[in-house]
Amino acid sequence: MLQSIIDKYNIPVPRYTSYPPANYFGALAQPEYIDAVKLSNANENRNLSFYFHMPFCRHLCHYCACNSYAMGNEANVEKYIDALHKEIDLLLPYIDKDRRISQIHYGGGSPTAMPAKAIKELNEHLLNHFDTIDNPEIAIECHPGYLTLNDWNNLVDAGFTRFSIGIQDFDEKVLKAVNRRPSLEPIEDVFALLREAKANINLDFLYGLPYQTVESFSRTIEHAIALHPDRLVTFSYAHVPWLKKQQLILEKHGLPSVQIKETMFETAAQLLQKAGYVRVGMDHFVRPHDELYTALAEHKLHRNFQGYCTLRTTAQVYAFGVTGISQLSTAYAQNTKDIDEYISSVNDGRLPIRKGYTLTSDQQHIRTVIDDLMCNYAVTLSPEQKTAVNYDTARLMEMQNDRIITIENDTISMTEPSSPLVRNVAALLDPLMQNTSKTFSKPI
Repeated sequence: MLQSIIDKYNIPVPRYTSYPPANYFGALAQPEYIDAVKLSNANENRNLSFYFHMPFCRHLCHYCACNSYAMGNEANVEKYIDALHKEIDLLLPYIDKDRRISQIHYGGGSPTAMPAKAIKELNEHLLNHFDTIDNPEIAIECHPGYLTLNDWNNLVDAGFTRFSIGIQDFDEKVLKAVNRRPSLEPIEDVFALLREAKANINLDFLYGLPYQTVESFSRTIEHAIALHPDRLVTFSYAHVPWLKKQQLILEKHGLPSVQIKETMFETAAQLLQKAGYVRVGMDHFVRPHDELYTALAEHKLHRNFQGYCTLRTTAQVYAFGVTGISQLSTAYAQNTKDIDEYISSVNDGRLPIRKGYTLTSDQQHIRTVIDDLMCNYAVTLSPEQKTAVNYDTARLMEMQNDRIITIENDTISMTEPSSPLVRNVAALLDPLMQNTSKTFSKPI
């Protein structure tokens, strides 16, 4: 990508893991959320996707912008797990019992900081109430820095079919700078154990961290390729110290320039594609047999707060735990971020909703447009969609002149599939981005 184009368009824009983005959420009362849950039963896609937010970490990484907290004592963890079970029981009466689970996903924080036995019991709580689709995805995000081989075995026994392992980088100098521990066990041994269990394996990496260079990050990706993961994700580090002050620590070490970040990513992409991986979305690389690639080819790719997914496994998401965000057909609802308030709410028999957003009919059209563009790199606007979006002809033509998009009739296509500037195109179509005072991260 030309430096002049990077300089022109590398401006803060939403990530569009939801539409509207989460920083537009406002007050949402419990009755409004319950109404949205009841209405969700009538959606065309009736599959159930459940998300658990596990906020605790054994220690906090300096780069992290997630909703995470330092691990307290064992009693606090037990209270939190108990509250999760109570929240499940508060929500289940409003969900039709003939619906089937397609996905259960654990994020954090570090979900694997929690006892595997407790996580297994949460899975069973849901699976005892609903049937599943064929081959549901039971997934967990893993911090390998504290897990023994016995711990990995316990997670397999808990029923997980997909493991997203947060490597971030294989370079220990980089990990030390960001306060991240490397894998406790040789990663090759972890892979052997999970392969024997026939589990799917993701490896997650961050680029844009202190001491990373194009050469060092290339070595990390080559190491990853040698392991043959099913999926590999290269996330761009989002430097947002106004939201997460601990990120200021990284500035003392220095951060790579925008141009170096872009070269890091493109070099990694070339290595992965040469090794037979297919690029899906802005940051995912998968083997050709992977379900994400099939979904992309069939225009059935989807995107939510957990990243890229398929419409087979993920449609509407019902979230449990602090800061968990439910993504329903007509509304979003986010739980409180305060752990004590969360536990107190569910103990009192109240769903812990603190904010959310109810979408208008136009906003549901806009959400579809942005989701199609972010997932499939092209969108054909229906008359209703064209009316709903911010169709600024002059600025769209400017993007076409800059060779970011092509416009043919009512179809907008990215000239470079998977370009991070797809976020800029989506923002241009977004009426909420006109004169907004919200803050976002840069795409590169």
